Amino acid sequence: MITHFRFSRGACLMLFATITLAGAGRAHADDFIVYSPHVIATQTEIELRGYSFDDGRSDMGGQRAAELSVAHAFTGWWKPELYLAEYEKEPGAGGSLVGYEFENTFQLTEPGRYWADFGLLASYGRPKGGGPGEIEFGPLIEKTVGRFDHRVNLIWEKHVGAGAASGTEFRYSYAGTYAVSSAFRPGIEAYGRPDDNAYQAGPIVAGEWHVPHSSGNLEYRFGVLLGINAAAPRRTWLAQLEYEFF
Repeated sequence: MITHFRFSRGACLMLFATITLAGAGRAHADDFIVYSPHVIATQTEIELRGYSFDDGRSDMGGQRAAELSVAHAFTGWWKPELYLAEYEKEPGAGGSLVGYEFENTFQLTEPGRYWADFGLLASYGRPKGGGPGEIEFGPLIEKTVGRFDHRVNLIWEKHVGAGAASGTEFRYSYAGTYAVSSAFRPGIEAYGRPDDNAYQAGPIVAGEWHVPHSSGNLEYRFGVLLGINAAAPRRTWLAQLEYEFF
C-alpha cells in the first residue's frame, strides 16, 4: 500500500511537469493567497476570491482582479483545482476575462509528523487568446501550535511557450492567525515580490461556519494590505469566499 502511494504521487508529479513544460499560457495576475499544504480526501471546493488596489497613483489605482475556481481532492495527498474564470482590470483600462489556470496541491507529509507540515504547489496558466503561458511551483509550509497557525509559501514563476521572456521570478508570502473560534480567526498576512521590489503586510480576518442540514462549510477571508515601500500599492483590499463539501 505504501509503495503504491509513493509511486502514484511521483507519477502525478512527473505527468504534471510534462504537461506544463510543453504548453503556452497567460500573463500572471497576483491573487494574494497563502496556501495550506493540507489536502482532505474527497472534499470539493467552490471558491471566489479577488483583490483591489487603492492607490492615488495612475499606474496602480483601480487595478483589481477576481477568480472563480472549482477543486476536488481525489486522494489524501492530491487536490487539482481548475480556475474557470479569471477577471482582471488594469489601471485606466476596462476589465476583461484574461485566462484559465490548472493548479495542483500535493500534500507531502502527514500532519503533525514533523516539525512542520509540507506540501507542493504546481500550476499552469493559459491566457485567453493565446500568448506565453506561465508555470508556478514551490513549497507550502504550515505549523500549528495551540490556537496559532503559521503558513509560508515560497513560489517561483516562469513564462513558457513562444515569445516567453527568459528568467524566473520569485515571490513569498506568510499568514499567521489566532483561532478565537472556528468562525473568527484574526491574523496578519505579508507578501514580497523581490523582482518588483514590492512588499506588503496587513491585518486579515478569516473563519468558517458549518452549513446546517448539509455536509458543507462556508469559509471567508477579508483583509487589507499596506504597502511597506514606495513600489508597492498603498492599500490592497482582499476578499475570499469558499464553499466546501463532501
